[in-house]
Amino acid sequence: MTNDQRKKLFVLMINMFIAIGSFGIIIPILPAYLKSIDQGGIAAGLMISIFAGAQLVMSPIAGKWADKYGRRIMIIAGLSGLALSMFVFYFSDSIGILYVSRVIGGVGAALLVPAIFAYVADITSMDQRAKGNSLISAAMSLGIVVGPGIGGFLAEYGLKMPLLVSALVGVVAVIFSTLVLKESKPADVSVPEGKSEPMVKEIAQSFKKPYFIPLVITLVMSFGLLAYESVLGLFVDDQFVASPQDIAWMITGTGIVSVIIQLFVVDKVVRRFGEANVLRIFLGVAAFGFLLSILVSSYAFFFVITMIIFLSTSILRPVLTTLISKLAGNEQGFAMGMNNAYMSIGNVLGPLLAGILYDVNIIYPFILGLVVLVATTIGSILWKGTKKIA
Repeated sequence: MTNDQRKKLFVLMINMFIAIGSFGIIIPILPAYLKSIDQGGIAAGLMISIFAGAQLVMSPIAGKWADKYGRRIMIIAGLSGLALSMFVFYFSDSIGILYVSRVIGGVGAALLVPAIFAYVADITSMDQRAKGNSLISAAMSLGIVVGPGIGGFLAEYGLKMPLLVSALVGVVAVIFSTLVLKESKPADVSVPEGKSEPMVKEIAQSFKKPYFIPLVITLVMSFGLLAYESVLGLFVDDQFVASPQDIAWMITGTGIVSVIIQLFVVDKVVRRFGEANVLRIFLGVAAFGFLLSILVSSYAFFFVITMIIFLSTSILRPVLTTLISKLAGNEQGFAMGMNNAYMSIGNVLGPLLAGILYDVNIIYPFILGLVVLVATTIGSILWKGTKKIA
């Protein structure tokens, strides 16, 4: 990559890091916060499902807007939505208003994520795409590493302190992007004029795209992963009496592994084995992690299992994004919007079902995740389209 490419990627990484880190700050306090307002697994699931639902509804539109109006304005608008959602969360003690804040945050994420990945596609060649996407994914993981660690520390000054800091960090992200980020959209990228199609029709259009199967795999993988993540904090709290600091250590430790993998391993592994083979292998590894979670007997054991699952997804995310991007041609904004939409469908259904199942039996969400990931692994093996890419 040239120095100019590296500089632009660095700016994008800073944006993604701040956005994810500002939300990651609140992760360690969520179990205690929900208990303080007499809420449990269903509320934990709804928090993620509502966020993902808003992201799902907005993603197809946001992808087209990124192609029509440019990547920069969408990134700034997305960061603004995420910051506003944290302010709404901070100034309310009502579970209803909390859900409203999640809607605002979901819209912000829908504007932000496709625009950032479309920006990466604008400034990289096909051969550089996996490297660029893995760097952005590494920034996401780094935000997950740093955010919860800070949140666990800030929780000692009150459960709501991480919310305020998260909101303020979001404001910093907006200012940073406004001052530093330059537009990347190529002049030859055009969007058909006319009224935007309804979301259902947008998704229906994706059925005919060459990247449809990777989109489906993204959906099912997200379903299993978010089913796991949505009840992780509650599980270690209920099963092992974990504190916000314990939860922060778990997420920080797994995040560090994810960052190292994405920065130094993903590109080399993909070049050596190809996206298709890497996809099959690590879907299987993630499914194995869910199997082990059913047998968990201690906090330390669960820590290791979480490490395995997060390691797998840290590789799978950029690989799937790269597969979709390579097959998308000149419609990167739409493809990344669909990628975000399919991910959001999984993010809606996974946490919602996991939260309901958790209140029945705390092991059931992990069984659910195991089943869907095994099905996804089998599907990736049977997909003949991977032969053209491997």
